Amino acid sequence: MNKPLHQFFTADHHRLEKLLDKAIISIHEIDMTFYMPFRSGLLRHIKMEENILFPAAKAIDMIKMQEILPQFRLEHGALTALMVPPPTNNLIKIIKHILEKHDFEEEKPGGLYDICESLTHAQTQNLLNQLTTTPEVPLHPPNPTPFAFEAAKRALIRAGYDYDVLVKLES
Repeated sequence: MNKPLHQFFTADHHRLEKLLDKAIISIHEIDMTFYMPFRSGLLRHIKMEENILFPAAKAIDMIKMQEILPQFRLEHGALTALMVPPPTNNLIKIIKHILEKHDFEEEKPGGLYDICESLTHAQTQNLLNQLTTTPEVPLHPPNPTPFAFEAAKRALIRAGYDYDVLVKLES
């Protein structure tokens, strides 16, 4: 079966993964020339899912989408919050951990993208047009205040992740 939406989003996952990998120079140094496009791209990716894909699928089957979307939305909130503080080695470990799990759940056979694709198949070209013309999300510079970091940790907790536990696991 042709899965253009699945392919579109999966290709974007791979593009973002490569940018993040290129941003990691060493455990003590992050290359912001790669991190900033990763940050912008991840926020755009989340915007495309939240503002285009999910509403289109919900319009077809609200009950099904209400069953499966809450965890994805919590993880989107956590990832968005993680884009606020400046990147550190530990922060990037957490981002990678969440993205690995999150992307798998979206991409796996029968996962979120397959469900959305099957629900919206009559709208595929229209959705692809909207997705490809989605503008970048305006960005502020990373916020180094403790409040920004603590807010990100709280968003992680809401999504079912504990920053401190994950840092220890990923070390």
